[in-house]
Amino acid sequence: MTYRGGDAFAVLAVCTGNVCRSPAVERLLRRALGAKSGVQVASAGTGALVGEPIQPPMAALLEGLDVETEQFAARRLTPDLVRESDLVLTLTRAHRGDVVDLFPGAVRRTFTLRELARLTEHVPREELDAAAGPDATPAERLSALIPLAAARRAPVPEEHDDVVDPYRRDASVYQRSFDQMLPAVRTIARAALRL
Repeated sequence: MTYRGGDAFAVLAVCTGNVCRSPAVERLLRRALGAKSGVQVASAGTGALVGEPIQPPMAALLEGLDVETEQFAARRLTPDLVRESDLVLTLTRAHRGDVVDLFPGAVRRTFTLRELARLTEHVPREELDAAAGPDATPAERLSALIPLAAARRAPVPEEHDDVVDPYRRDASVYQRSFDQMLPAVRTIARAALRL
């Protein structure tokens, strides 16, 4: 199967600076799905601190789960990055709006991270299995999940969708941000891996 970015299903995580939340989602999801999933995960920021590494408090939380944090450099979100992504996971509703403003064609494949996780829990497993096919790869399952999740969108309070921004805040805020992201990543990965 061919995807927007080529042979791999491309997921793009988006936050503001691309130094805390979106790199955490990138590295957590990449680790959860594994190297042979057919899914490529990257990240970018709407106001990226271009070239900067993952902020040390977030890197420490990732490393606590044995997640690789090296060889990372923040980059700015561009229309091409959105165009070439099969799924865009933003960290807030405002970021989702920024993505869609930048490339309107991405509206049906752009979700906040927590929104997609919540909607995934409402997609019956047998429905996803049928849409993806019996021997679907994680990439094919994620591809099949997008329209099923989009069809279940409904208004919810903002705090159900947004992940708190920990940048330049204390360790407890980094922990709260991480604790909002990790279960959402795991929910999406379980659906992709048929766990």
